[in-house]
Amino acid sequence: MTDVVGHTEGAKMKQEVFLPEDYRPAEDEPFMNDRQLEYFRRKLLNWKNELLAGSRDTIEGLQDSTRNIPDVADRASEETDRALELRTRDRQRKLVAKIDSALRRIDEGEYGYCDVTGEPISLKRLDARPIATMSLEAQERHERREKVHRDD
Repeated sequence: MTDVVGHTEGAKMKQEVFLPEDYRPAEDEPFMNDRQLEYFRRKLLNWKNELLAGSRDTIEGLQDSTRNIPDVADRASEETDRALELRTRDRQRKLVAKIDSALRRIDEGEYGYCDVTGEPISLKRLDARPIATMSLEAQERHERREKVHRDD
């Protein structure tokens, strides 16, 4: 049976969350409540859209610059620029994948919790790096272990 809006019964209904323009997650409210989740969802989506728009500009720029340049130095410079653009684009592609992963964690109710300890990740850290999957302490331990193994 469907309701007036056309949703099937039992389907999970997403309710629109009102978020004031100046809203910032605060420590004195329940962790990862609807407003915080919506705040981070919007932050992640805006970041993703900016990256994708930049990526489109890069592709158009690369297509425009496939002209034949007679001067060897100019051509070498152009190739260096292209290689840098492609590296940047690859980094952005990986970042978009991490953003998608964070959005999936929001949908699955796992966002904001450390993958290692299961403890909440600080709001300050999430606001600065919304794709974070580890608390600062777990991240630092992870990096120290990596450094030790790298030095072997």
